[in-house]
Amino acid sequence: MEEAGGVGKGITRDFNVDVNDSTLQIHLSWAGKGTNAVPMRGVYGPLISAITVTPNFKIPSNRLSAGAIAGIVIGSLALVLLILFVLWKMGYIFRKDQTDKELLELKTGYFSLRQIKAATNNFDPENKIGEGGFGPVYKGILSDGAVIAVKQLSSKSKQGNREFVNEIGMISALQHPNLVKLYGCCIEGNQLLLVYEYMENNSLARALFGKPEQKLNLDWRTRMKICVGIARGLAYLHEESRLKIVHRDIKATNVLLDKHLNAKISDFGLAKLDEEENTHISTRIAGTIGYMAPEYAMRGYLTDKADVY
Repeated sequence: MEEAGGVGKGITRDFNVDVNDSTLQIHLSWAGKGTNAVPMRGVYGPLISAITVTPNFKIPSNRLSAGAIAGIVIGSLALVLLILFVLWKMGYIFRKDQTDKELLELKTGYFSLRQIKAATNNFDPENKIGEGGFGPVYKGILSDGAVIAVKQLSSKSKQGNREFVNEIGMISALQHPNLVKLYGCCIEGNQLLLVYEYMENNSLARALFGKPEQKLNLDWRTRMKICVGIARGLAYLHEESRLKIVHRDIKATNVLLDKHLNAKISDFGLAKLDEEENTHISTRIAGTIGYMAPEYAMRGYLTDKADVY
């Protein structure tokens, strides 16, 4: 104010600066005590307290450094790989429709993992209708409205792809009114799935021993029909089918009931193909304690009579 000669008067200063690269940086330091409005207190004065001049200032380049470019490329690749991995785990890409050569020879349908997830609402617990010997069973509805039951082999199952394919081949060869029909299968990644016909009345075990709201009123005529149906299914497995099969685990939970209360035998995951033409002897024990015949449970002697027991 003193140099300007009063408030509101301008002042001019000349500075000499040597500039070599045609660039000049000027810093205006805002810390002046003045104001451009009527002050409540204080005095009029400059808003700028100081001016700093920097000659030969280098303009920052807009180009990215090599390190930044490398970081962006690596990060982008990692993100793409992560997305591909997630899609692969979910079964949306890189799907092998049939992972084993044996599967190509089977006369059965094949379902994609995407189809089954859509049908079961991604294996929603609300759609779980039972627990099999190897894993849970879910109700599903296909896009055409067909109702199915999906048996999901658990990760703890000792069945590998080869055993799974053998099971599919065995079941697909069996066609009988008293056996649960196999519609198809799915083998993708670590998912091993069987797709069966849906049985409206669940298992005989639930009908007899389930919760009060789950039990069915089975009169003696219906019970006799169920017993005869089981017997016919076993007779087919033991004597009438091309492959003589011992189920090994006949129990109420493995007997399912359709909407007309017809009995159908399910879960052939533990079934044993008759490897020799004239004998049913096997040394491998499989089944549920309490349902196995004594000679089978204690000595491993397996015949078709074990199923009848």
